[in-house]
Amino acid sequence: MADILQTFGLDWPKFFAQVIIVLLVYIILAKFAFGPVLSLLEARRRRIAEGEANIETIKAEMAKAEEKVRVTLDKANADAERLIAEARDSADAVRAQKTQEAVKEAQQILEKAREASRLEHERALNELKRDFGRLVIDATSKVTGKVLDEGDQKRINEEAVGQVAL
Repeated sequence: MADILQTFGLDWPKFFAQVIIVLLVYIILAKFAFGPVLSLLEARRRRIAEGEANIETIKAEMAKAEEKVRVTLDKANADAERLIAEARDSADAVRAQKTQEAVKEAQQILEKAREASRLEHERALNELKRDFGRLVIDATSKVTGKVLDEGDQKRINEEAVGQVAL
C-alpha cells in the first residue's frame, strides 16, 4: 500500500494541508455565499407560495362575486318579470274599464237616440193629427157649406183625432 501511495504521489502533510484548506473554503463559502443564496431562494419560495395562495383566494372571491352577480341577475329578472306581469294586468284592467265605459257611453247614445226618435215621432204624430184635423174641418165646411165656428172646429178636431188615435 505504501508503494501505491508513493506511485500516486500521496504526501500526508500536503494531503492534510489540502483538507484543511478545503474545509476553510467550505466554511467561508457557507457563511458568506451559501447562506445568503439559500436565504434568497427560501424568500423566493415563500413569495411563490404566497402568490399561489393569493391566486386561490382571488379565485374563491371571484367565484363568490360571480355567484353574487348571478343571484342579482336572477333577482333582477324576477323583478322585471313581475313588473311586466303587473303592467300587463294593469293594462288589462284599464282596457276592461275603458271597454265598459265605451259600452256605457254607447248605451247612453242609443238611449238618447231612442228618446229623440220617440220625441220626433210624437211631434210628427201631433203635427199629422193637427193637419188631419184641419183637413177634416176644411172638408166638413166644404161639404156642409157653412163656416164653422171655433167650438165646432174644436169638437170635430177632437172627434177626428180620437178616431185616428184608436
